[in-house]
Amino acid sequence: QVQLVESGGGSVQAGESLRLSCAASGSPFSMEPTGWYRQAPGKDRELVAYRRSLGSTDYADFVKGRFTMTEVNAKNMLYLQMSSLKPEDTAMYYCARGDPPHSWGQGTQVTVSS
Repeated sequence: QVQLVESGGGSVQAGESLRLSCAASGSPFSMEPTGWYRQAPGKDRELVAYRRSLGSTDYADFVKGRFTMTEVNAKNMLYLQMSSLKPEDTAMYYCARGDPPHSWGQGTQVTVSS
């Protein structure tokens, strides 16, 4: 079972940028589907970005053109670059692996102020 640890969250102003990181350990290199979800208080967990096959990442409509997910496989790292942040992006962000996800990180909080 893989262990996932997110970092990089924080509090920013609307319009600013933030990069989230997810470090994976406890398993050999894998090209399993992987990506990011988020959840705000009182809301369902929703998909943000997910790679289900090589070279193809799907993004939720509400982040297209603003968020970019990348992987550095040699370092077992997954990133989410977030630009033009909006207050509606405020949530706990989780990285995940598997389709459907079988492994989750502990989450990192992103708060965007207007």
